[in-house]
Amino acid sequence: MTQPTDIRRADERPLLLDLFSCAGGAAMGYLRARFRVHGCDSANRPNYPFPYHRGDALEYLARLIATGEIERYAFVHASPPCQAKCSLTIGTNQSKGWGGTHEDLVAPTRALLDQTGLPYVIEQPNGRAEIRKDLWLCGEMFGLGVIRHRNFELGGWTAPQPVHPSHRGRVRGYRHNEYHDGPYVAPYGNGGGKPTVPELQAAMGITWTNVREELTEAIPPAYSEYIGRAFRVSRAVLGVAA
Repeated sequence: MTQPTDIRRADERPLLLDLFSCAGGAAMGYLRARFRVHGCDSANRPNYPFPYHRGDALEYLARLIATGEIERYAFVHASPPCQAKCSLTIGTNQSKGWGGTHEDLVAPTRALLDQTGLPYVIEQPNGRAEIRKDLWLCGEMFGLGVIRHRNFELGGWTAPQPVHPSHRGRVRGYRHNEYHDGPYVAPYGNGGGKPTVPELQAAMGITWTNVREELTEAIPPAYSEYIGRAFRVSRAVLGVAA
């Protein structure tokens, strides 16, 4: 008797490495852009929705390079800690001691990413982070309830810059002891009229974690979905498998 043949095809989606992955805001966007995703974060992240390695991201990346395991991956996304030079910890806030005790990992992250030979993305907020601003995204580009400007350095590839539409109003909350209403919520901190966790989830498009700290550190999945789709188009144009 002829045995039935398993005609299921192997998963041909490209594999992406998500470094400093937090709870998976970027990872979910890449999934929607048809990537498989592996994460790495130094903290315990039970809400991360994909396989992940708990440990130091740069040590893990160095080990993948040394062992050759990095060759499993097609693309790398890295969001090194941003507190050292983001807009919340420079300028007037610097006098309060913000930002002074945080390590800037952008340069060592880039150095290792260049060693991989893979195309990559480094993500950082507005501020003085020393990255090329090859692409920058805003929540209004995707109809979100947050502004959350983010800058992206693209290593080994390029992506089109979307048009930045005008903001529809102010960010809701207190500023200089005066309350302002508006169509956006502030995805950081706790006081000053900050949104509830359900409001943050709705504004960011993140439903799988209800931990405020994880929500405030995440990028909206819409950003990485845009990046992932742009990357796949760039590979297709070059005739390279994504």
